Amino acid sequence: MFQNSAGDLWSNLQRRAFLQASGLGLGGLALTSLMQSQATAADQPSAGGLPGLPHFPPKAKRVIYLFQSGAPSQLDLFDPKPGLLERRGTELPDSIRRGQRLTGMTATQTSFPVAPSKYKFAQHGNSGAWLSELLPHTAKIADQLCFLKSLHTEAINHDPAVTFFQTGAQLAGRPSIGSWLSYGLGSENTNLPAFVAMVSKGSGNPNDQPLYDRLWGSGFLPTKYQGIKFRSVGEPVLYLSNPEGFDATARRRFLDDLNQLNQLQLAEYGDPEISTRIAQYEMAYRMQTSVPELTDLSKEPQHVFDLYGPDAKTPGTFAYNCLLARRLAERGVRFVQLFHRGWDQHTNLPKQITGQCKDTDQPSAALVQDLKQRGLLDDTLVVWGGEFGRTVYCQGKLTPEDYGRDHHPRCFSMWLAGGGIKPGMSYGETDEYSYNITKDPVHVHDLHATLLHCLGIDHEKLTFKFQGRYHRLTDVHGKLVQPILA
Repeated sequence: MFQNSAGDLWSNLQRRAFLQASGLGLGGLALTSLMQSQATAADQPSAGGLPGLPHFPPKAKRVIYLFQSGAPSQLDLFDPKPGLLERRGTELPDSIRRGQRLTGMTATQTSFPVAPSKYKFAQHGNSGAWLSELLPHTAKIADQLCFLKSLHTEAINHDPAVTFFQTGAQLAGRPSIGSWLSYGLGSENTNLPAFVAMVSKGSGNPNDQPLYDRLWGSGFLPTKYQGIKFRSVGEPVLYLSNPEGFDATARRRFLDDLNQLNQLQLAEYGDPEISTRIAQYEMAYRMQTSVPELTDLSKEPQHVFDLYGPDAKTPGTFAYNCLLARRLAERGVRFVQLFHRGWDQHTNLPKQITGQCKDTDQPSAALVQDLKQRGLLDDTLVVWGGEFGRTVYCQGKLTPEDYGRDHHPRCFSMWLAGGGIKPGMSYGETDEYSYNITKDPVHVHDLHATLLHCLGIDHEKLTFKFQGRYHRLTDVHGKLVQPILA
């Protein structure tokens, strides 16, 4: 009995070991087969990008995206409607609203009173661009900018709308635009990431909508293409310094040994995330010297700090991040994204938007001026804007001094400057209520297609196969906004 039981046990152990080994082998083969279709992406060095890119000579080499999270009011900044003054407090006509959906914040309102902007507008520069008195510094560079006044989006709430602008989809899980560029074009500097993100808190609405790391994530692309978040407190990047008693020589030996172990794993399983791990360890090692030099602003002359404004020496402020963005652009970082919170002004808009403009107006204008005087604006594309606009009707109570505005995806404004964009122009028009587009609409996918074009990329050809389908930033949409191209 014992003999037979032992024999059965041995047989079972042999069969189990065979199945386990076979399973690993078949799993490895399946994984390798799956990854072969993605090999052109995963096997590229982080600095090199994909073969064949750019598709044509680019006008821009890099992007600095100044994302104003919370949605700035186009009515109070860029899209003046003086005819609304005589309609103050009147009901928004049904012929203008056209039954368009409302958010949960105003859907139960019984009245939708028109709230004209309380701010004065004037034309600036040879282009005659209209700008609010809230933006005196931006007004000085009006002839360097291209104003898009006819943007529209599909999302009506913040998270899907912000996600849509970053990834081309309202649902989370797709690669961010910076990751697409990192994947396609790589970096010009092997000692810094191709994609850097920074977040600042607005003084208008300090407790505004949260922002999540997935907004600069790589989605289904290998994670080596995700953005690296620079922090405002402590070390700019986590774990940048060696532990106490662990010097650079020891770190190098440790990484060399770790690299050998990872290479063995890579040879066995073919998982591109192992390649990512190897690349990230090496990048972290190089960043130990490159990042401290990058973030050391002590050699910047005082006139540069004066240009960016009083907050330029304070880490974590929008002004500081704008100056750091210029330094990143100088060093060849492909995509720099600054997120500035605080623009969600449902109530108390006059007070809050004044604070937001104080945060952003001077540093944004300074960044464009600084890039221009250094010869970098011609090949750096600067983008300024939020996820949607604000309504012409008041949310809550309309008073002589106070009003609020709800979300409005139907029309809103942004500005662009630099590489590949025609300066000194405004594109698109809205109706007398800034509620609907009347000329030259620009969808989010159209904007993405145009930004990629400036970087020498055909948006229909930058793809990645995932779950049996070739995906792209613009999904199956997007057309170039030709009139704004230089």
